[in-house]
Amino acid sequence: MTDLASFTAAVDDVLPVVRAELESLVRIPSVSSPAFDQSELDRSAARVTEILQGCGITDIETIKLETPNGTGRPAILAHKQGPEGAPTVLLYAHHDVQPPGERDTWDTEPFEPTEVDGRLYGRGTADDKAGVLLHAGALRVLEQLGGLPVSVTLFIEGEEEIGSPTFVNFLNTYKDRLEADVIVVADSNNWTVDVPSLTTSLRGIVGLDVTVDVLDHALHSGMYGGPMLDAVTVASRLIATLHDENGSVAVAGLAGYDDTQADYPEEQLRQDMGILDGVELTGTGSIASRLWTQPALSVIGMDVTSVEKSSNTMIPSCRFQLSLRIAPGQEPADAFEALKKHLEEHVPFGARLTFGAGELGPAFQAVNNDVMDIARDSLRDAWGSEPVDIGVGGSIPFISDLSKVFPEAKILVTGIEDPDTRAHSGNESLDLGVFRNAILAEALLLSRLGQ
Repeated sequence: MTDLASFTAAVDDVLPVVRAELESLVRIPSVSSPAFDQSELDRSAARVTEILQGCGITDIETIKLETPNGTGRPAILAHKQGPEGAPTVLLYAHHDVQPPGERDTWDTEPFEPTEVDGRLYGRGTADDKAGVLLHAGALRVLEQLGGLPVSVTLFIEGEEEIGSPTFVNFLNTYKDRLEADVIVVADSNNWTVDVPSLTTSLRGIVGLDVTVDVLDHALHSGMYGGPMLDAVTVASRLIATLHDENGSVAVAGLAGYDDTQADYPEEQLRQDMGILDGVELTGTGSIASRLWTQPALSVIGMDVTSVEKSSNTMIPSCRFQLSLRIAPGQEPADAFEALKKHLEEHVPFGARLTFGAGELGPAFQAVNNDVMDIARDSLRDAWGSEPVDIGVGGSIPFISDLSKVFPEAKILVTGIEDPDTRAHSGNESLDLGVFRNAILAEALLLSRLGQ
């Protein structure tokens, strides 16, 4: 049996060092988007290496994988051998971050970690540099309590925020070094700051770039307006066909179901999302299913003349980007074709339709097993409350890749985020109580896997 009191004391002992290491990592603006200084990723990888060395790990390598499509961002691959015959656990996180966005969306400096009311603010404080330090913190706890009870491999990726373009190549190239009995992916959410979660499903993603053309050049809207519609209006009418009168996705051929067990109250959803008073919810079925197991479709970008630069001109062309989240169990390629077919069949007034680059990311559905039960027990002991199995509406396509390359491994998706984390947006933050509990839970998990 695990001595919970000893583990709790060890977590509290190492926590100041782990937090300081997290803050040092957050100060490095390791944005993997090519528009930013990529040398910062080298600095970030070097700092991760130093942090892992501080955990007693010496077998560490930084790798920039060469592929036919270019060189990957720096990834850290590390290993520490445990007792003979013990299982091997692969711990995943990523050290790259999203761009900070507009400064006026932040109340603090994006790359200067700042504590406010028990939360640590800054880009990467949660997504996912806290995941890196979650693993490091758990390893420090176990070292303090006598050593690792399992063999541990760490894979700290450097390009997750740009879609992990070399991920599958990396898995196949280093398959022997990444082979594990259990894989822990620390890049997900908790139900609340007081209730931990194990993520058991993730929606897949389909992206599609669409251009609507109606003229070969712009025209004076007064002289020629009337006999036809401009491209922005035509595109808007086309976009409007993607949802029915309830706001549900109206694309034929998309799967969706409502069998979630979690109760997500509307009041909590409104608070978590910041929905304005008077704005109605859309879709049908339980709120949890609308978030996790039904499709969702958003326009995430549109190229059109800004209001400031507008003139009395009929716009000849309009380009927009669609992001479709698909239910677990549906193949992304099938959903892509269904979306494309819908657009082709519903484009109004004979407008010309062309498609640009697309994105296909598979969904994930976990199958319950004994390791998940151990994880739930560890979460329960760390938080002192019953964990909730959740789905996540967002997509982490590489988890499906992990399951394909390592079909025998049992995959756990955990995390340090909560409904107010605001990953990818301004004021991203980490609840420091959640961080502490997550470190305790992972240390307990690794200890129990060793038993």
